[in-house]
Amino acid sequence: MHQSIYIPDDFIHHIRQILPDSLDMDSFLACCRTPLRRSIRVNTLKISVEDFLERIQHNDWQLTPIPWCKEGFWIDYDEAKTESLGNTPEHLAGLFYIQEASSMLPVTALLTDNDQIGCVLDMAAAPGSKTTQIAAAMQHQGALVANELSASRIKVLHANLQRCGVSNTALTHFDGKVFGTWTPEAFDSILLDAPCSGEGAIRKDEDAMANWSLAHIEDIAAIQRDLIVSAFQALKPGGVMVYSTCTLNRTENQGVCHYLKDTFGEAVSFEPLNDLFESAEKTCTEEGFLHVFPQVYDSEGFFVARIRKLAPVETEQAKKRKAKFPFTPASRKESEQILNQLNQDLSLRIPDDRELWLRDQEIWLFPARLRPLLDNIRFQRIGIKLAEQHKKGYRWQHEAIMTLASGNEPQCIALTDEQANEWIMGRDIRPESLSGQGEVIVTYQDYPFGLGKWVGNRIKNGMPRELVRDTGLSGNRG
Repeated sequence: MHQSIYIPDDFIHHIRQILPDSLDMDSFLACCRTPLRRSIRVNTLKISVEDFLERIQHNDWQLTPIPWCKEGFWIDYDEAKTESLGNTPEHLAGLFYIQEASSMLPVTALLTDNDQIGCVLDMAAAPGSKTTQIAAAMQHQGALVANELSASRIKVLHANLQRCGVSNTALTHFDGKVFGTWTPEAFDSILLDAPCSGEGAIRKDEDAMANWSLAHIEDIAAIQRDLIVSAFQALKPGGVMVYSTCTLNRTENQGVCHYLKDTFGEAVSFEPLNDLFESAEKTCTEEGFLHVFPQVYDSEGFFVARIRKLAPVETEQAKKRKAKFPFTPASRKESEQILNQLNQDLSLRIPDDRELWLRDQEIWLFPARLRPLLDNIRFQRIGIKLAEQHKKGYRWQHEAIMTLASGNEPQCIALTDEQANEWIMGRDIRPESLSGQGEVIVTYQDYPFGLGKWVGNRIKNGMPRELVRDTGLSGNRG
C-alpha cells in the first residue's frame, strides 16, 4: 500500500470540483493509495493471443482480460518464481509488452476496424508502448512515423521496436509542433499522447505530484494546444486523430480539445467513444470523450478524445533547407540478388510494400508508403537494417531476424534453457554433437532469439551489445 503517498491539498480540492456525481472522493483517494495492477499486451506481430495463452500455461501466471484491448491482460504472478517480467524468455522474444492498461485505450480508439491503415504518426512515441501497439494493429501494412523529442529516449524506443519485430516504422526527433507546417495533411491517422502533468500516474509514481500546481498545469496546457493544432494540420481531410493524456484536470483535457474546435470550427468533429468497449459509458463525457478516473476500472487515470478532420485547413508551409538523403533505392537487379541470397541463406522473405535502399555497404528495408515524406522531413532511422555487404556476400543483421523470422526456418537451431541463458548474456554456445557453417537463426521455445554464425562446432553470438542482459533470464522455463 502507498498510504504515505504525497497528495497536495490543492489537488484534492481541484479533483473534488471536477469529480462526476457518480463518484466519491473517498474512493478516489483510496484508489490513488493502492498500487497499480500490473498488465501486459500480447504482441500479435509475433504470436496470436490464443497461442500465447497456451504457451504461458506452465508459467503460473493469472491473466484477466482488459475490456478495451483484446490483446491486453492484467497479470498476477508469484514473484518468487518470476523475478522480473522484463527478463522472461517471452518478453525478450518480443511476445508481449509490459504496458499499463489505461494506456492501451488511445490506440484502441485510433485504429478501429472501419479505418483504413495508411501512413500513421505517433507524435510523442517513447518508450514505445503505444507505438508497438499501433504497429501490431497495422500488421506490417502501411508506414508508421514515431516521433520523440527527447534524444535520450529514442534509443529505448528503437530497442522496443526491434524486440517486437516492427519493420514499417521510421523514427524522427523533433518538437511535435513542426509537423503541421512541415508535413501538412500528410497522415491518415495521428496519435498525440501529449506530455502532461501526470495526475493519473500517481498509483505507479509516488512522486508524481511533487511539482503539481495550477500554474504548472497552465504551462503544460499551452504546449498541448500547440501540439494538437500541429497534429490536426498534419492530418489528411477525412482522417482521424486521438488526443490523450494520463492526467485528470479539464484544462489539459477537454480544454485543449475545445481550443482545437475554436481554432478550426466545423473542420473538427468529436466522435463519441461511449461504445468503444463494454462499460465505456461509465467514463464518457457529454462530448463523447473518455475521462477515466482511477477507481472506475481500477486503473491509471486517463483521458482520450477521438477527433475527425472533416475539411482541409489552411496551413503555412515551412521553408526548409532540403538535407541530402544518404540512401539510394536498390535497382531491380540488386534487389533480386539480395532477396534471393536472403532466401538461400536463411529462408526469409520480406513483407509486401517494402523497398530495399542502399547506403555505402549497408542494405536497409524501408516501408514504401514513406516515399512521399522523404523530401519533407529528416528521419533519424527508417525501417530495419537488413544486412551489410562484404567481399563474400552479406552479413545479415539481428533486427532482420527478430522482424522476419518465424522460428520454423530450416536454418534454426533450438537453444536449451541453459544455452538460452548464456545467449542472452552475450556468450557463444556449443550445441552438442552439431557443427555447421554460415549464419544460423537461434530459437528458444520455438521463437527467434537472435542470429549467430557457425565457427566449427561453436555458434558465435550476434546479439547487439545494448540488448545483452548480464543477469540472464528469469522466470519459469519449464
